[in-house]
Amino acid sequence: MNETLNEISEWLQKGRAPKVKAAVTKALEEGIPASEILEDGLLAGMDIIGQKFKNNEVFVPEVLVAARAMNRGVEILRPYLVEDGVETKGTVILGTVKGDMHDIGKNLVRMMMEGKGLEVIDIGVDVPTESFLDAAREHNAKLICCSALLTTTMGEMKNVVDAVKASEMNGKVKIMIGGAPITQTFCEQIGADCYTPDAASAAEAALKFCEEMA
Repeated sequence: MNETLNEISEWLQKGRAPKVKAAVTKALEEGIPASEILEDGLLAGMDIIGQKFKNNEVFVPEVLVAARAMNRGVEILRPYLVEDGVETKGTVILGTVKGDMHDIGKNLVRMMMEGKGLEVIDIGVDVPTESFLDAAREHNAKLICCSALLTTTMGEMKNVVDAVKASEMNGKVKIMIGGAPITQTFCEQIGADCYTPDAASAAEAALKFCEEMA
């Protein structure tokens, strides 16, 4: 791999945002295409962080600083990516269900998904069913991701599944669920398409869904 791209990946893994910005600028000056800098530099570095997080080799603080460094690099690349007509790999709607105000897990999932090159529309916490559907329509999303940390709000996920199935989006939008009390059994019971136990797995599954449904 190109030395500068390697440098971007390594600085990103260390969470060194200023170094990432400098290396991205250097790569552009070397004439490396913006899409290549994104894929082989920034996203490659975030991929490694995602795997390490999954294996408990790094923890939430390291993921946060790496994601911050990645975002700094993307800021520089954005105008070049638009110019090159580079599209995102898919759009995901993400939110914590109605009645639940927890967002740490959701925010981590967002960072991991963005690290896979997905566009994530984060609609926040305490999100009513209809808002998930409205956002999916508005952004032409392929995937709705619902998070819950309370056993008392798990039932809201079934409401989202039922509403999608009763709408014109049935079969066009997949539903992924996650959060501390959620299990594969519960996922099957309510008819959701996917359950993932952690943020890194959620990002991998989301990318796979978006690629399959492209």
